[in-house]
Amino acid sequence: MARVFRTLADYADAQDSLIGKSDWMQITQERIDAFANATGDHQWIHVDPDRARSELDMPTIAHGYLTLSLLPGFMSEIMTISSVTRALNYGSDKIRFINMVPVLSEVRGSVYLKKAVLDKASLRAHTTVTVEIEGQERPALVAETITLYFEENGQP
Repeated sequence: MARVFRTLADYADAQDSLIGKSDWMQITQERIDAFANATGDHQWIHVDPDRARSELDMPTIAHGYLTLSLLPGFMSEIMTISSVTRALNYGSDKIRFINMVPVLSEVRGSVYLKKAVLDKASLRAHTTVTVEIEGQERPALVAETITLYFEENGQP
């Protein structure tokens, strides 16, 4: 269940803390294949289970960018701000792919609010989002993201 903040100021007050963690999500071959079709990245390590098993003695793995693309869903599952009228991805300061995500792995996201810059009707949130793999010590990825949130009358 999402953690609910009433206003941007309430969210800003959570600076320097863990906002929460998502539920676990299984990475299926169907999801990997759909991502490959959407992006045109059909590298065999992702889409050919037989070849991955025979040549590398391992299952297929999720694309790194597939794992990265899960961040918005994880973030919306973890938290919401009631007063927000819109939110924009502003960018990322750093993204690191640390570990492979084998097919049928369970992953989840955790969001840490590193810095919150509050303005009259907007907030620039700098978060560290970690995608964990169940049963693995090393996460799949760590991304430092920046999101702009706007309340009523806020201009981009």
